[in-house]
Amino acid sequence: QVQLVESGGGLVQPGGSLRLACATSGSIFSIATMGWYRQAPGKQRDLVATITRSGNTNYAGSVKGRFTISRDNAKNTVYLQMNSLEPEDTAVYYCNARYVVDSYWGQGTQVTVSS
Repeated sequence: QVQLVESGGGLVQPGGSLRLACATSGSIFSIATMGWYRQAPGKQRDLVATITRSGNTNYAGSVKGRFTISRDNAKNTVYLQMNSLEPEDTAVYYCNARYVVDSYWGQGTQVTVSS
């Protein structure tokens, strides 16, 4: 059974930083591409960033240069460091683990950027 549990969301002022974490149980982590997605109210769920098992990363254009995805294979955890946050970054952030046709999601963590 694969479980993903996100943490680290919250309320932050514009220009601030947050670090999200996603702890993964099960044996998939070491072989999976891990990703962060986000969904704002009334909008579709969009890709934020992904990282392969070998460490190759990919970012949405809107977060490139501000967000950094990383993974700790020893801890089965993927992180999203978010800097220079903007109100437009407000959303529920979801962690995803993907391997071939299998895809797993966490329950999401709310990030609100507001003064």
